[in-house]
Amino acid sequence: MQLDNDATSGYFMVVFRVALWQSVRHLSTCAVCSMPCEVKPRFVLLYGSQKGQAQSIAEGVAEVAEEHGLVAELSCLSHNEKYNLEKEKSPVVFIVSTTGDGEPPDNALRFVRRIKKKTLSTDHYKHLSYALLALGDTNYANFCNCGKTIERRLQELGAKQFYATGYADDGVGLEVVVDPWLDGLWKAIKGALSKMASDRTGYLKGEAGDSPQETPDSSIPDVQLNLLSIAERQNCESVRASVEPVSKFASAASPSASATQTAVSDLRPASPAGSPGLASQSHGDASVSTSAPETKTKDTGVPHVELAASLTRSLPPLSESSLNVPALPPLYLDVSLQEVDSVERMDGLLNKDTLYEVSISRAVQLTRGDSVKMALLLELDISAYPTITHQPGDSFDVFCPNRGTEVEDMLRRLGLHEQRNHRVHISLRKDNKKRGAQVPPYIPQNISLLYLLTWCLEIRHVPKKAFLRALVEHTGDAVQRRRLQELCSKQGTADYNLYVRDPSLSVLELLSAFPSCMPPLSLLIEHLPKLQPRPYSAASSCLRHPGKLHFVFNVVEFPACSGRPAGRRGLCTGWLFDLINPVLVFPGKAESSGSPALPKIHVSLRPNCSFRPPSDLSVPFIMVGPGTGVAPFIGFLQQREKERQENPEATFGETWLFFGCRHRNQDYLFREELEDFESSGTLSHLKVCFSRDDQEEEEEEEAEAATTISAARCKYVQHNLLLHSQQITDILLKRNGCIFVCGDAKNMAKDVNDTLMDMIKTELQVDQLEAMKTLARLREEKRYLQDIWG
Repeated sequence: MQLDNDATSGYFMVVFRVALWQSVRHLSTCAVCSMPCEVKPRFVLLYGSQKGQAQSIAEGVAEVAEEHGLVAELSCLSHNEKYNLEKEKSPVVFIVSTTGDGEPPDNALRFVRRIKKKTLSTDHYKHLSYALLALGDTNYANFCNCGKTIERRLQELGAKQFYATGYADDGVGLEVVVDPWLDGLWKAIKGALSKMASDRTGYLKGEAGDSPQETPDSSIPDVQLNLLSIAERQNCESVRASVEPVSKFASAASPSASATQTAVSDLRPASPAGSPGLASQSHGDASVSTSAPETKTKDTGVPHVELAASLTRSLPPLSESSLNVPALPPLYLDVSLQEVDSVERMDGLLNKDTLYEVSISRAVQLTRGDSVKMALLLELDISAYPTITHQPGDSFDVFCPNRGTEVEDMLRRLGLHEQRNHRVHISLRKDNKKRGAQVPPYIPQNISLLYLLTWCLEIRHVPKKAFLRALVEHTGDAVQRRRLQELCSKQGTADYNLYVRDPSLSVLELLSAFPSCMPPLSLLIEHLPKLQPRPYSAASSCLRHPGKLHFVFNVVEFPACSGRPAGRRGLCTGWLFDLINPVLVFPGKAESSGSPALPKIHVSLRPNCSFRPPSDLSVPFIMVGPGTGVAPFIGFLQQREKERQENPEATFGETWLFFGCRHRNQDYLFREELEDFESSGTLSHLKVCFSRDDQEEEEEEEAEAATTISAARCKYVQHNLLLHSQQITDILLKRNGCIFVCGDAKNMAKDVNDTLMDMIKTELQVDQLEAMKTLARLREEKRYLQDIWG
């Protein structure tokens, strides 16, 4: 028997009996008549979250549970005193993310270690019924690894799954999987409760002498969760979008949910035929046309310009659709500003024990000419802190503030510029209904509003749908209110991805596009995450440069788009560039003998115990690092050079480096140093390729290349790997060697992985599955390691 969201009376009767059979603590008592009130069935909701995504989803589930007649007992996995899976008889829902190289979040680490104990018996969790939602990013290795680890271990310990696991991919948008998974969760939970109730009915009948009752089917609920492709989801949801009404949560929350169904679109010049803009976007749950305008000629011969979609304007069918708008997130913070004579001045996060203030002793531009990307090398003077010891492969965090001009713009946009130096007082609302609500722990006491927006909140954060939903309540213009509803709705997922998520639109840019939206400061504090430090790989060895620490970065550029009239630079890279510009040394320019003021920054070390050269000097290893991905390998090779000098009699394994860039004479980073490493024998094989240089130059340099791929076609590092397939597979599969990959996750790392797969298939004469298993084994043995970023 399948149960709808409104359960049948028979279902509630069974659940009521089970509730009586369970602990009295699940009963609530009416204060007026001292009689038991309605008892709602419960389930346990546990989350593990590194940066707040999984926690936010879990909190949303807990809030909506009551609408489905359920009670969610929400806990973080690290708070094991609040739940007891060893004795839990109700359904358990896990929502967990993955961090680092497939590692559990910090607040889930102890739980994972606990369930992985080998002393646990195979029936330890035989009583447990669970569902799991795993968050990950396919741009990175070990997709959803924490969720997969928990699920595998639960099953090994006898737990039973009552709902298909969801694997949400942040690389294409978590909503693509999260939304349908949550839609089906409620039916699955009630099905699991029904099964548990029917399993106990015999006991209840024996105790009370009840007559037989019809109970739901005790089998696992008929719930299917297929990870549809975007195109498949488009076809399914385009049908649903035409018949689904506006969500009852939206209509109940605010009159704004009944705003006009028609959005006014702006006029743009017609695109020429065949323009790249003429495409239908289908990134999410609904098929929504976001095409550029077309010019059509009516019978009169007068050209007619159709309207164009943008961040603030939609087109049919979206502009004419009924919307499924998410429930309004509960308010839980009270924020006030107090005028004081003086507010404690805080420069960065100086209260952190592992934070160091260091000088930038040298700054060099590595790229030349009109290179597409500007790469800079910074040298930090860490000699004042002898306790800072870093190894090749380690990285470190740079703590940067929000851009001053953007902070000022945000203050003006919120109408709070005159209160910029007022003290911020934050407390929980007396009528707070948010489960687990707390004042953000990363916001210090006795700080000014200016400090809050400069150092505490990520004002460049891309607004989530829940934030857009909250903004609806503070938007005066009906058309703008409707558009915000569209962007946060299921039907508007394609537009949300196209105009907000994909271009990394910031909160300030969004508010600038919707001038009638005037949110309170408390809303920003509730929805904006902590301003995170930015990690960089060390590009030096302390053996070569004692007391110094080098790192390399590209100055990131975000182009103009709908909602961003002018391009902007990355937050940290733009800040660093402005900071070092007065002392920057350009290619071919001698360093100044003067003594300009040296800027200082705050950093902390992030040791990486796995992404390091083999401790056994005789083990061969391969490095793949195009562009700034070469940075950690400079440290590898500097370390190897010193080791060779100190151990002339030792046996050293061969080293390979595969480097690639656009142009030999513009962005070949560390060219002289790499060629010196090769000349000295520190680097056994240096393989370079240039994706934009003339083919004739490549042919001259690689005339001796193998014939499977001509040197003229060797544009990227994966092509060069394929040219040396036999040597690479011999190192990895026969000589117990290692391979390290550093750089872009979305393209390069995937291409390298696919190439390695093809090489293994060819060299071992095995199929795709066996090649995948071989690569997986290399990862498990820590011989295939990645340091990649999106």
